[in-house]
Amino acid sequence: MQYAGINVGTAQISIDLPAPEDEVLPGVPWGRVECFPTPAYWAFQVLARRLSAQSIQYKLGKTLREEVGACLLGGHGIPARIGLLAYEHLRAKNAFAGDPPSEGQLHAWLAEPMAFDGRQVRYRFASQKARYLAAALNKIAVEPAPTTGRALRDWLTSIPGVGYKTASWIARNWLDADDVAILDIHLLRAGVVAGFLDPALTVERHYLELEAQFIEFSRSLGVRACELDAVIWLEMAQSRSTVERILQALPESRFKRRHAATVQRDHARQPHATQLPLLS
Repeated sequence: MQYAGINVGTAQISIDLPAPEDEVLPGVPWGRVECFPTPAYWAFQVLARRLSAQSIQYKLGKTLREEVGACLLGGHGIPARIGLLAYEHLRAKNAFAGDPPSEGQLHAWLAEPMAFDGRQVRYRFASQKARYLAAALNKIAVEPAPTTGRALRDWLTSIPGVGYKTASWIARNWLDADDVAILDIHLLRAGVVAGFLDPALTVERHYLELEAQFIEFSRSLGVRACELDAVIWLEMAQSRSTVERILQALPESRFKRRHAATVQRDHARQPHATQLPLLS
C-alpha cells in the first residue's frame, strides 16, 4: 500500500492506494502517488478535489441550448476566451431562448466585433458555426433530447459539424456523464504516458476504442470518468513544460514524433476551447 494525505480544514484525511508495483489494469502499474502523471497520481487528484470540495465545475450553460451553443462555439482552433466571448455575445442576444434564430441571424451576430481586453475582435468562423448552431438549436426545439450520456452524445452527432469529441463534451457537461470521454490531445498524451491508452490508435480513426479504454481505466481507479477527464485535462494543460520533457523521454515511435513536436508549438498559443470553463 501507499498513503497520501490532504488537509481539509483542521482535519487531515489519509487516502490509501495500492502499492506502486500493483497493476490497475493488466500491464499498467499504479505507480507512485507523488509522480506525475501515474495512475496513482490521477486517482489521488480526483479524490483529493472531491474530499476538499474543490471538484472542477465544467458546466457552461443553464439549459441544453446554452450548453450546446457554448461547446459548438469553442473547440479546435478557437482560443478558449474567444469561444466563451462569442457564447456570451449570443446569449446576450437571447439566441438560446424562445424560437431558434435563423442561420442568417446567427451569422450576423457572430460577425459583429466584440470587446476583448480593451480591443475589438472578430469571431473567425462566423459562417460555419452559424450553420452548425442553427441546425443544433432547431433539432433541440423539435426533438426530445435523450437524458443519458452516451445516448445524448450519439443523438448530437447527427447534427452537421458535431463530431464525437464535441458531442461528448456537451454530454459530459450537461449530464455529468460517465459513459463518454472527451478525447482531447491532453487526455490522449496522459493515457499513452501512463499506459492506459493504446498509442497505436488515433482519435480520428479509433475514437470509440480509445473512449472504452479510458472508461475502463476510470472504473479500475474507482473514480468517476467525468471527474477524471476534467482533472487530467486541467493538469496536463497547466504542465506543458513537464509534459514536453516526459514526451521527449519516450522511446522513439510514431506517437512521439507526432506529439513531442506539437507540444512545443502549444506553448506559443492560447489554450484551445475544448474545456474552456476549467480555465476561467
